[in-house]
Amino acid sequence: MSAARLRRDTPQKAGLDPAALRGLVREVHALTAGERPWAAGAVVIAGRGPVIAVAEAAGFAVRYAAYDPDTGRGVELPPGRREPMTLDTPFDLASLTKLFTAVAAMQQIERGTLGIDARVGAYLPEFEAVAAHGVTVRHLLTHTSGLRPELPLYDLPDRAARLARLRAEPPVGAPGTYTYSDLNMLLLQQVLQRITGRPLDVLIRDGITRPLGMRSTGFGPCPGAAATEDQRRPWAKADRGMLRGEVHDENAWALGGIAGHAGLFATAGDLAVLCRALLAGGAYGPARILGPDFVDLLLAPPGLGFLVDQPWFMGELAGRGAAGHTGFTGTSLVIDPVTDTFVVLLANAVHPRRRAVPDSRPRAAVATWLARAARQWAGRGAAEG
Repeated sequence: MSAARLRRDTPQKAGLDPAALRGLVREVHALTAGERPWAAGAVVIAGRGPVIAVAEAAGFAVRYAAYDPDTGRGVELPPGRREPMTLDTPFDLASLTKLFTAVAAMQQIERGTLGIDARVGAYLPEFEAVAAHGVTVRHLLTHTSGLRPELPLYDLPDRAARLARLRAEPPVGAPGTYTYSDLNMLLLQQVLQRITGRPLDVLIRDGITRPLGMRSTGFGPCPGAAATEDQRRPWAKADRGMLRGEVHDENAWALGGIAGHAGLFATAGDLAVLCRALLAGGAYGPARILGPDFVDLLLAPPGLGFLVDQPWFMGELAGRGAAGHTGFTGTSLVIDPVTDTFVVLLANAVHPRRRAVPDSRPRAAVATWLARAARQWAGRGAAEG
């Protein structure tokens, strides 16, 4: 049986309060306004059920030529050379890539080729450090492996040295202790490639993006993407200059642009399809990427790859099982099974330079507007009934 595809319609048809959604749109435009905006540009898509009630682009995909450390400001391009943001602009998803890696892993769990509580060492015996500590697939998916947040793989001379460093890395904490780590998804990538004999980009393409019709989603390079950072030391970890269409994450770049934790590019419209498929129990149109029970397993607290009930970026959507993730470049998505709502916010918040202290308050504010739109419409319906 086919699941309904997304369509554009009014907030009323989506069962969402129009006034609250107007507040959401104002919020997104405010994020990109002024001389020092939260992001140079942004795209937001939000809806309920199969209805997209908001699809809005604001600001610029490319606004700056460089970052000037002497003035602490971006070097603005002349108005005629700036590129406005559009709904079709692809973004560097950064850590939203982890969600695709998690879904790819869940597909193998559903097929019985991967055990969720199996030890990583059973698949990767040469990864002796994690094997000796009994790290499991579930530990990787829940960030409870005890591995440190990241490694400076970008400072090593070649791919062989980088993989050797990853293989030798032991947990620094006891497995079972939560520490968010990019290394978890890098190891999960290695597991998936070992058991399937296929690289991660092929697994994601054949298992997720192609069946769902997500034609604008894939690993880079992606020439038309929103610009990210004028990446230079000391604020960055490599000297690469202004980036556009090349992965921002330094470790993903050092690993060739295809990594379990970062590297994908996508449009907001494509991510809305993924949100809808998960809210519909793994199906979209005639395609099914997961069975409903495995979607439930993916999204149940504490989440497998997905983060669950995190107010710092979910705002008032958190608290009843909402799931999602953020990405360092300024990306985020949240799905709420209770209200059947979703919101995708993609922004180039590191253009022209990353913040010393990340700020997710705008993400939380956008999610809160959606929560209020669902709540206020429900209240109106009860009053009218």
